Amino acid sequence: MKFISRNVLTGLVTILPIALTLYLVYWLVVSVEVALGSLIRLVIPSSLYVPGMGLLVGLLLMFVIGLLMHAYLVQRLFSMAEDLLFHMPLVKSIYRAIRDFFNYFSPDDHREFEQVVSVSIGETGMRVIGFVTQARPERLPPGFREDDNILVYLPLSYMIGGYAVLMPRTAVRPLDMSMEEAMRFTLTAGVTGVRVTEDPVRAGNSRRQ
Repeated sequence: MKFISRNVLTGLVTILPIALTLYLVYWLVVSVEVALGSLIRLVIPSSLYVPGMGLLVGLLLMFVIGLLMHAYLVQRLFSMAEDLLFHMPLVKSIYRAIRDFFNYFSPDDHREFEQVVSVSIGETGMRVIGFVTQARPERLPPGFREDDNILVYLPLSYMIGGYAVLMPRTAVRPLDMSMEEAMRFTLTAGVTGVRVTEDPVRAGNSRRQ
């Protein structure tokens, strides 16, 4: 039974991430197809509708919106719409948090300083992995602008959450890790380790030695 349970668990751990990823992609595709497909059927006869048109229209719509967001007039209209959301009591808190989160990963958001860092905790030698989210003093709250401070996000393992802490630059050290690698390493509490890419020439020399 121990042999069987161990192999079943190994199979589950192997297939579950793939299954959840495929299911998420499937759910997203089906949701877009159902939502936009029903609108397309109102415009064209049902006999002309082909499955997949909703997804195609969705991709085209996102592409067009991305192009329009480069126009000054569209940016002004979008800013006015955001101002309305920012004045709604409950909506403003939710929308601002979601907006800021997606802006951090936006390809159009050229940040002055984006780095995975190692943060020293006191004099204990303890270090944690963090992400620099704000390095420009003028974008920090007024009480945080003194000295040479930066804002660092410290994510928690196995859950969505973390702490945004103000740190002096001298307390952080850049790490040679991408954002994706560091986030995966932190969220799994380092159980899987990090992928080490080995130089084949160096590896061959070490084996000969």
